[in-house]
Amino acid sequence: MSNVALYRKYRPHNFENLVGQDHVHSTLMNALKSGRIAHAYLFTGPRGTGKTSTARLLAKAMNCIDLKDGYEPCDKCDFCKDINDGRLIDLIEIDAASNRGIDEVRDLNEKIKFSPSRAKCKVYIIDEVHMMT
Repeated sequence: MSNVALYRKYRPHNFENLVGQDHVHSTLMNALKSGRIAHAYLFTGPRGTGKTSTARLLAKAMNCIDLKDGYEPCDKCDFCKDINDGRLIDLIEIDAASNRGIDEVRDLNEKIKFSPSRAKCKVYIIDEVHMMT
């Protein structure tokens, strides 16, 4: 039996499978369809409510080359596959609880200036951002 955490095993791969986030789903769907995506989103809520999963879905939709219905990632293009596998170099996930010092923030500020290397958009997901100093 594999030792995969449930939140990783059952992480939604499209907006349709995002449970209990109807208002977030419709807001992001409208932003993607209209092409008016904000430069930053802040997802809040209790642990396990899908904040990181939603951020990953948004990153996937922003970089997918074959969106279905104007907002749903295809899960077949290289970008979708790389994001699902955690290999896309332009999707950076940071655990702010572990990287909370001023030096880490300065380092992040320097790295943010660079353009994406492969994808359309470079996306930073900062988990536990409230822990940063």
